[in-house]
This record gives sequence, C-alpha cells and structure tokens, in this order.
Amino acid sequence: MSDLNALFGRRQRRTRFALRQAAGVRPRLSVFRSGKHIYAQVIDDRKGATLAAASSLDEDVKGKLKTGADKSAAAEVGKLIALRAIAAGVKEVVFDRGGYMYHGRVAALANAAREGGLSF
Repeated sequence: MSDLNALFGRRQRRTRFALRQAAGVRPRLSVFRSGKHIYAQVIDDRKGATLAAASSLDEDVKGKLKTGADKSAAAEVGKLIALRAIAAGVKEVVFDRGGYMYHGRVAALANAAREGGLSF
C-alpha cells in the first residue's frame, strides 16, 4: 500500500512542478477527491492563501445531491467554485488535478468550472 501512496505522491509532485513552471501569476484550482466527497480550492501560492473553496459538503450543494461521490456532485462543486472564484476576482486559473487522472469526477468538475466562467 505504501508503494501506491508513493506513486501517487510522485505524480502529484510532478504535476505541481509543471504547473509552477507554466502558471506564472495565476492562482491554482486544486482538486481533492475522496471516496465520499469532492473538494476544490482556488489557491494563491505566492501569498499562501486560499481565495475560494467549495465541496460536496457545502449547504448550497448538499441538498441537491444524492451522494457526494459522483459526477453530478463534481459538476455542482465545479459550478460553485467558479461562482466563488469570480466573486473573489479570479477569472484565470491553472488546473491542479493532483495525482488523479483527468477523467470521471475530476473532469466533470473541470468542465463545470469552465462553463461557470473560469478559464484554464
């Protein structure tokens, strides 16, 4: 099991290193996917501050969902993070998928954030 965690950590570091090289001054839209929920944050790495956050546990989203661990939940979180980021004055971000592959819930969140007005 520790080998899987080590491989995940390597993918995560590799992804974030590439993002830092390409991002410039744009904040990072980071995704965390657990077995039961999905979380998203817009992070300004220069200041070390979270500018906006959303998850499938938020009251705005929780009532609409059957479960927090499917594509529809990820899409709702994507829409919510886009609204909150734009309200915080952020329109351009870089997408940090962490060590997760870009499909399923991660891709659904990204597509919904794009539809909500974020560009990456």
